[in-house]
Amino acid sequence: MGPKGDGVAARDRRSQEERSRETSSKILDAAIDLIHDRGLTRLSTTDIAAHAGVSRGALTHHFASRDELIITAVTRNLQQVTETLHAFALEVAERGGSSDEIVDRIWDVMNDRLFYITLEYLPEARHNPEFRARLVPMVRDFHAALDAIWMALASRCGTDPETTRTVLNATMCLIRGMIAQTVLRDDPVYFAGLLAFWKDQVRGHFPSLPVRQAPSRGGKA
Repeated sequence: MGPKGDGVAARDRRSQEERSRETSSKILDAAIDLIHDRGLTRLSTTDIAAHAGVSRGALTHHFASRDELIITAVTRNLQQVTETLHAFALEVAERGGSSDEIVDRIWDVMNDRLFYITLEYLPEARHNPEFRARLVPMVRDFHAALDAIWMALASRCGTDPETTRTVLNATMCLIRGMIAQTVLRDDPVYFAGLLAFWKDQVRGHFPSLPVRQAPSRGGKA
């Protein structure tokens, strides 16, 4: 095959790879949508293929099993959120920011489907060692991204890093509990009050920062 034929073959390969990536992305997006909307126990690969708009054969071509698909989808979802948090950490380090903004950002990130999805796969991670082992490194990266945000703040204020990490962990525990509670309690005023109270506690740890409070969050996503 001559140079022209080689070029056509290369373009065809790239086009095929692009289509394959696009199909894979559709399948993974559909899996996350349905984990959130229907729950993990009610989820089938047939449902995912239909939601993605692909054939069952296309799905099994990309993912050999339901477990592989779910693990890949959840891992990708965590990677995407982690990238967003790292970008926010750089922003805080460069322009500054308030602890109120950080608490609000964590609420927004967790309440934007992430923790509801987490509630679905945590029982599987508890009982499925392979599933848990695949997720642990990604969860570690997620928390490292959160840590980077708080350490940027601590560096500006000269606060103790370990104490700052304790504030971070307490914030995460509070927000996880709040979001879990929204499953049975649709009460935005109640949750906004809890967030306002907690932001006041956190603000005391960073007394040298200006207050740049965003509108109060709270309630279901």
